[in-house]
Amino acid sequence: MDIVTFFALLGGLGLFLFGMKEMSDGLEKAAGAKMRGILEFFTKNRFIGMLVGILFTAVVQSSSATTVMVVSFVNSGLMNLLQATGVILGANIGTTVTGQLIAFNLSDIAPLFVIVGVVMVMFCKKPQIKRAGEVVLGFGILFMGLSIMGDSMTTIKESPRIVDLLKSMENPFAAMLVGFVITAILQSSSATVGIVILMASQGLLVFSICPFLILGCNMGSCVSALIASLGGNKDAKRAAMIHFLFNVIGSAVTFVLLLFALNPFTDALMTMSGGSVARAVANAHTSMKIFEVIILFPFMGWVVKATYKVVPGKDGDSEDEYQLLYIGGKKIISPTAAVHDGIKEIEHMGNMAVTNLQKGMQALCNMDEEAIQEVYKREKYINFLNHKITDYLVQANETELPLADANKIAGLFHVVNDIERIGDHAENLADCAKRRIEEGVEISEKAQKQLSDMLEKVVKILKYSLDMFTNGNQEHMKEILQLEDEIDVDERKLQRAHVKRLTKNKCTPEAGMIFSDTVSGLERVADHATNIAFAIMEPDQGMMDDEEEW
Repeated sequence: MDIVTFFALLGGLGLFLFGMKEMSDGLEKAAGAKMRGILEFFTKNRFIGMLVGILFTAVVQSSSATTVMVVSFVNSGLMNLLQATGVILGANIGTTVTGQLIAFNLSDIAPLFVIVGVVMVMFCKKPQIKRAGEVVLGFGILFMGLSIMGDSMTTIKESPRIVDLLKSMENPFAAMLVGFVITAILQSSSATVGIVILMASQGLLVFSICPFLILGCNMGSCVSALIASLGGNKDAKRAAMIHFLFNVIGSAVTFVLLLFALNPFTDALMTMSGGSVARAVANAHTSMKIFEVIILFPFMGWVVKATYKVVPGKDGDSEDEYQLLYIGGKKIISPTAAVHDGIKEIEHMGNMAVTNLQKGMQALCNMDEEAIQEVYKREKYINFLNHKITDYLVQANETELPLADANKIAGLFHVVNDIERIGDHAENLADCAKRRIEEGVEISEKAQKQLSDMLEKVVKILKYSLDMFTNGNQEHMKEILQLEDEIDVDERKLQRAHVKRLTKNKCTPEAGMIFSDTVSGLERVADHATNIAFAIMEPDQGMMDDEEEW
């Protein structure tokens, strides 16, 4: 094999991998948010989840992409481990669709897909059409890469040494190892299976060894999810481990059966495939995957339990003082879930700020030194989350996000800033409490009652706002606006009452200043809460019918 043929082979492989990535990325960017919603809705039942996994992977053309997506969804709490098993099983069947398409040999019409995709990407202004164009373009490039590889392998056939070397591969263990290593390097079982189909159809591989190469591909496909899970929580690691255990156990069982029934299996496949070696290899891939799913589906509950042995403990067991629950502080697991994970971590930060606000008022009214220290400590945690989430959002903003999610990023930055300011107001309450203790400042029970009543409304609007921000729940939207107006009115009333007390010498200037600052702070917290509620609301959502009223 000369150097030109070798470069052509590498170039064809590069086009194949690039085309597959372009397809997968284009689909995630165009429909990632919708895909997330469908997965979240349809995975309540494990069997339905498996069907969804088959469909998604058949469309995305990558079991690795689907599995990494599932790992990210488990990490963010969109689905639990049992729900994830269904999608993972489906992904293992759906990935065989690529092999079936390759066996059809669509290389002749690949240039048509390329030119259509280029026109859609270059000349269409609508982002959705551009994303769809990337999918079409990727599909065309994928098969053009296959065509180039096929032509290169035709030249390789003229080299007796290489042909003899490939045909001498008779050891099933060695074949499985080769399949595993190549797939782990390429990060795509579809690419490896495509190469096996091409080589077998060119006569470079003996058909009987192809099933063992494919078994190695199955196990190698787990590497992407395992690597992605390193930045996630323990359940994310367990989800990746489910994929790994399924492929290892399934491949081991299939391997043993093939050792005893290889000839009947390959003869049946050749007969079923009409003598086409390429079709027989693709059918071998599909039939083995379906077999593995059938035998392991009833036992996936045990597989899930096994992952708790492999990945023991709970999140939060770390000795680190401050921890992230959803974003991991590392590489984004999947663009499809990046914004959702960020929102969940922001909700975590928001709930801490609400707790700190309540604890700050407790410290102020009761002059509780222990509560003061608790507020200061939690404020440091909130500041930690502020920096980490902001860094994460910057990283997400530089990622090719789904269009619907990309439009939310700016709003998320604002929400993080609003919550950080709420945390500062809670810290101000602790400062005032400390001042009361040090200077012996007295605040009347009536004034304390007024502050507590105002805080109750502020906490209520904060909880409604966080729910609306996190879950898109608009059930309390009118109440949020009403509460904000009420709190504005309360602030003005309390400030006037405060002035009257001062003029009648019923309140010391020190107590009056603390009271006035606290009331003003609570009113500003309510403003931040309203900002949070409407931060990522779509322009056509919610208040269209109520604009004039409100």
